[in-house]
Amino acid sequence: MKYSKEFRDPQVAARFLEILAAAAARLDGVKTLMEVCGTHTMAIHRHGIRSLLPTKIRLISGPGCPVCVTPVDFVDKAVALSRLPDVIIATFGDMVRVPGSTTSLLKEKAQGIDLRIVYSPADAVALAARNPSRRVVFLGVGFETTAPTVAASILQAEKSWLENYFVLCAHKTIPEAMALLGEDPEIPIDGYLCPAHVSAVIGTRAYASLATEHAIPCVVTGFEPLDILQGVALLVHQILDGRAEVENQYSRFVRREGNPKAMEILHRVFEPCDARWRGLGTIPGSGLRIREEFAAFDIEKRLTIAAEPAREPSGCCCGEVLKGKIAPRDCPLFGTLCTPEEPVGACMVSNEGACAAAYRYGA
Repeated sequence: MKYSKEFRDPQVAARFLEILAAAAARLDGVKTLMEVCGTHTMAIHRHGIRSLLPTKIRLISGPGCPVCVTPVDFVDKAVALSRLPDVIIATFGDMVRVPGSTTSLLKEKAQGIDLRIVYSPADAVALAARNPSRRVVFLGVGFETTAPTVAASILQAEKSWLENYFVLCAHKTIPEAMALLGEDPEIPIDGYLCPAHVSAVIGTRAYASLATEHAIPCVVTGFEPLDILQGVALLVHQILDGRAEVENQYSRFVRREGNPKAMEILHRVFEPCDARWRGLGTIPGSGLRIREEFAAFDIEKRLTIAAEPAREPSGCCCGEVLKGKIAPRDCPLFGTLCTPEEPVGACMVSNEGACAAAYRYGA
């Protein structure tokens, strides 16, 4: 298959669904599968895949949106930094509307802060080079997909002798969160659709312990409808066979070893640490912090950030949505007090958020 339309062929999809229905009929009850990728979440809603699946297959969304799992206090720190007169905040666009305890970066921009939306961390480095009298702070949010690019930006700043480029770091790694959810008795996860973008960096071998130690079948799958349907079918057949393995449906982009160069850059600049996730709490070893060797680029080691006390938005159920315990529409704020235009929680802000996907594409 060479072109994307071939991955959306309705006749092939119908055949996949026939095979899936026959396999699902042999299941001993409803099986819950979780996708852990914001792009998967959006694709599943966009193509109406949940409505096509047999009733014995329940597909739920997990913490696959990095913006959504970023704690409120990170936004509060970014806001506090933005109010300093010599600071320019550089960030990807999906962070600017995420609510903090009392405000957001977008609202602060209306009050005069210097906020720049960039397309890559390299743009932020270039911004620092053009503004030597200002401190440029890039908001380092994301999983293993974006962390190597932020690491590369720090290496570039060091090479260029830039003393005014900094990172406010909140990077996280996804396998640890998947392992935690797999141990939660309130969330019976029978199989994982593993994140494709992340897997292109870390490789399929990163999920080996989920299969061997937690006995959870895993399939790395792509984003097109036929990719997702085949991924679900592979999981169902693992369940029927009593297997727990890591299979790679997305072999056209993902390898077992991932991207060694990206991982080398990531580990050169970052080291593992405990990290707090919105809704999941603190997960040991699931964060990335800047190594002491590169502390000059860590804004939290250069400044004391006087952020306001963190406060979660009242009535917001983002945490329960991120754990797959409730669907977005089960939140009492969904579609009324919380909309993409006036979001209460991060899951309604990001293009990869489960609530934003459910709102945009309907039930």
